[in-house]
Amino acid sequence: MAGQELEVQQKKEVESQQEKTIPARFYVPPTDIFETADALKIVMEVPGVPKEAVDVKIENEVLSIEGRIETTNYNGLEPLYTEYPIGHFARSFTLPWQVDQQNITAHLEDGVLTLTLNKRPESKPRRIAIQ
Repeated sequence: MAGQELEVQQKKEVESQQEKTIPARFYVPPTDIFETADALKIVMEVPGVPKEAVDVKIENEVLSIEGRIETTNYNGLEPLYTEYPIGHFARSFTLPWQVDQQNITAHLEDGVLTLTLNKRPESKPRRIAIQ
């Protein structure tokens, strides 16, 4: 990493087989996934999205996250320079079998959404005593 130049990353537009009913662009938010002994943590950047405009749902083993930005807040503004185009966010993940789907928590602060997906008790590491 030393000596490596920083580069601006462009937002990627969601490429989906499904059609949206909202006539707006959806972008793939930058996301990190961490695993601990007890849970998976998903940390996702969703700047400008209030918590009331975030939908997190599970259907058929797929975790879907969607965040909507009120684009009317930007009407009449002519950007001089932009690295972050305005648009909604969407991301989906197929859940591993070890996630307890009934015990998922979500927290949004300062444009960062953190999901904690607790592991099922049977998938947590355990020590086996030798007899």
